[in-house]
Amino acid sequence: MKTIGLIGGMSWESTIPYYRQINETIKQRLGGLHSAKIVLYSVDFQEVEALQHSGQWEQAGLLLADAARRLEAAGAEGLVLCTNTMHKVASAIESAVGVPLLHIADPTAEAIKQSSFSTVGLLGTRFTMEQDFYCSRLEDRHGLKVLIPNPEDRDTVHRIIYDELCLGRIDAESRAAYIEIIHRLVANGAEAIILGCTEISLLIEPQHVDIPLFDTTQLHAVHAAEWMLR
Repeated sequence: MKTIGLIGGMSWESTIPYYRQINETIKQRLGGLHSAKIVLYSVDFQEVEALQHSGQWEQAGLLLADAARRLEAAGAEGLVLCTNTMHKVASAIESAVGVPLLHIADPTAEAIKQSSFSTVGLLGTRFTMEQDFYCSRLEDRHGLKVLIPNPEDRDTVHRIIYDELCLGRIDAESRAAYIEIIHRLVANGAEAIILGCTEISLLIEPQHVDIPLFDTTQLHAVHAAEWMLR
């Protein structure tokens, strides 16, 4: 079994499912008392959030590159960045270390294609939905068509992530708002929905909607565990 390094804390609320899912997958595959070999570096999300919203992405990349180097020095043989948004600085992390970064968009896209969907709706932070780093990987590398909510809906999705989900708040009205946004994406042609922020699965679960959901947190974590065993 390889040792995986997790760059977490963005937010810590969504880092917990990574630790749990990786260990559960290892246990399922190996049985007995097996658990995952994990090294975790958890950042202070307040610092990262301030860099995001002030547009200081280069500085954010340096911060996460430093975390990656520390994980590599601690014995990590591969890295998982436990957030969708910060994959905007994936190249800064990759250039800082000699071990692979397992990109969150790839196992998500593979699962979508295996289910024979080609047009998907994307929910995430405003950065993930509006900027090119995420949608382009899904479209150019994997051939998917990606739909995003209208500007007002994007504001709602973004606000709920930062003001509620990252703080551990689960609100029924916010769930209803997300469900309405999902319905509008479906009306525009979405065959499935990517929960493209690691906190969204805390709010929206499969029983809440009648369209397939692809939870990036779960898919990324299982992918990491399977990579550890290869």
